[in-house]
This record gives sequence, structure tokens and C-alpha cells, in this order.
Amino acid sequence: MSVLELKDVSTHYGTSHILFGVSLELSEGEVGCLLGRNGAGKTTTIKTIMGLAKASSGTITFNGKKLNGLEPHEIARLGIGYVPDERLIFPDLSVRENLEIAIKKGNNPNTGEWTIERIYELFPALAPLSNRLGGYLSGGEQQMLTVGRALMGNPSLLLLDEPVEGVAPIVVEELGKQILVLKKIGLTILLSEQNLQFAPKVSDRAYIIETGRIRFQGTIEELKKNSDVQKNYLMI
Repeated sequence: MSVLELKDVSTHYGTSHILFGVSLELSEGEVGCLLGRNGAGKTTTIKTIMGLAKASSGTITFNGKKLNGLEPHEIARLGIGYVPDERLIFPDLSVRENLEIAIKKGNNPNTGEWTIERIYELFPALAPLSNRLGGYLSGGEQQMLTVGRALMGNPSLLLLDEPVEGVAPIVVEELGKQILVLKKIGLTILLSEQNLQFAPKVSDRAYIIETGRIRFQGTIEELKKNSDVQKNYLMI
């Protein structure tokens, strides 16, 4: 069953045409990665799904429900968690308070209910920082907190926009392990990424976007075998 499906989605920012007929699909429990260079349209795709950018044509469906025209808070209530590339934690709230304000009941039988204690189990580095203000966390700690905050909404689909950008290699490794844990329990995930060492390790399916168009779609194994696609669109 398809959890997320985009069909021929186009998006404009004012008079600028950014996405051109983007189509992609994710099944339940699948991790998909949206790969591409800076400015290729990865973030715009994520924001369009979340309603932060409005699709000018095409359809977006989540668990069979059309998302076009809905506001971001309405989309979040349907069960989509969003981790922006800017992180956007509350710097004047503690780690625990950042998590508490995001609590929302979910309906995903695969993942079970997320609690603060369960977030600390997933991200052990956050537990001793429970009372520390968000503004005093490192970049990697802030990223873990942002993912944890999204999970506190008990989503059945998690959107991760450039989750390992600007964080230390050891944090990249930890985030990779934690995404694999989320995958194992059945959470559907779409991540946008340009780190080509990271994304294939956690993903099942790849979509390559270039100048707002999908240039390749297939399994990670198919991508690894296609040297022409890697060279032309990913600079490998």
C-alpha cells in the first residue's frame, strides 16, 4: 500500500518555476531518499509535501487522502512529521520542554506510542542533557532533538530534510543507526540528502532530482549499478 504518492507535481515560488512534474511513491515501512545537488529541488519537494510550498499542479496523497490545499498544521495532524534543514528548535526551552510541546497522539500500530523516555532510548546522548536549554546544544545534539521532537507527534511518515548537513562524522554515523532503527519498526521515511555515503546506507529506494525534475528512480542497488546516472547527476 502506498503511504505517500506524488503525481506530476509542479511548484512555483512567485513567478519562478521550481518543480516540474515530480512523481514519486513510498510504500509502508519504506525509506526513500531524494538525492541531488544544492538547488536541485530537494527541499522544495519536501516543503511542497508539507504544505509549506503550494503545488501549482499535480496531486499529493498520503494514505489515500489528497493533501493539496491543506495547511501545514492540517497535514501534520494527519500523521506526517517534518524535520527541517534549519532544525528550528526552541533555544530558550530545555531539551525535555522541546519534546513535551510536541506530544500528540498517533495511530501507527507499527511504531507504537512515542514518549520522552523512548526518545532518550533512541538518542542516548540527549538523556543527560534533559534540562539543558536548546540554544546550548551542539549542532548534532540539536539535530537529534529535532528528530525526537518530530517523533513525539507519533507520525506514520517522517520527512527529513538534509538530516546530516553540517554535523560531525560521528553524529552522521549515529543518525544513520537511529534511522535504521526507525526503519526496522516500520516507520515510512522520505529524506532529502546530498551526502552520498550516508543516504544509500539507510534507504531502500532512490529518486534523483536535477533542476526540479526527477532524472532517475529505482532501488538503491539499481542506482549503485548505474555509473552513468551517478556521474551525470551526483558528480561521482
